[in-house]
Amino acid sequence: MNEILLAGFMLFGVTLGAQAAAEVGETAPDFTLMDQDGNPHTLSAYHGHKVVVYFYPKDDTPGCTKEACSIRDDFMKFEQKGIKVFGVSYDDTPSHKKFAEKYDIPFFLLSDLDKSVSKAFGASGLFFPSRKTYLIDEKGVLVKVYENVDVTTHGSQILDDFASMATPVKD
Repeated sequence: MNEILLAGFMLFGVTLGAQAAAEVGETAPDFTLMDQDGNPHTLSAYHGHKVVVYFYPKDDTPGCTKEACSIRDDFMKFEQKGIKVFGVSYDDTPSHKKFAEKYDIPFFLLSDLDKSVSKAFGASGLFFPSRKTYLIDEKGVLVKVYENVDVTTHGSQILDDFASMATPVKD
């Protein structure tokens, strides 16, 4: 019963704060946020790399845990392809640290405490951010937005989509 109430509350919070999303083909909104270890990360500093920025409602909840673990399970492939991964929620850094340690999350979990980054991307909600993922190319341009995420296969889906966008090399 409590899980049903939490899910309803999360959906209500996400819906109330929704706004226009950043669009494919646009430069991704730049930001600087702190990770689970208190280190700052600025998106524009990762130009030259493919980047995943995924927004999720809350640390250590069933769907968010499945999503993070799906990406974690494929993380070696992300590293081999030079893809940087950032998970973003409204949780604070101690919550992110606990979540990352509990589930052995190897990528950065960023705290969007003032909700400004979620708003800039169009993933904000009143109480929780929407579950959305943004793929960003090496030039900092949004190349794909996932509005609906299958939390159990999201890691492999991202890898497949980045692979299908690869520019063929001419001999």
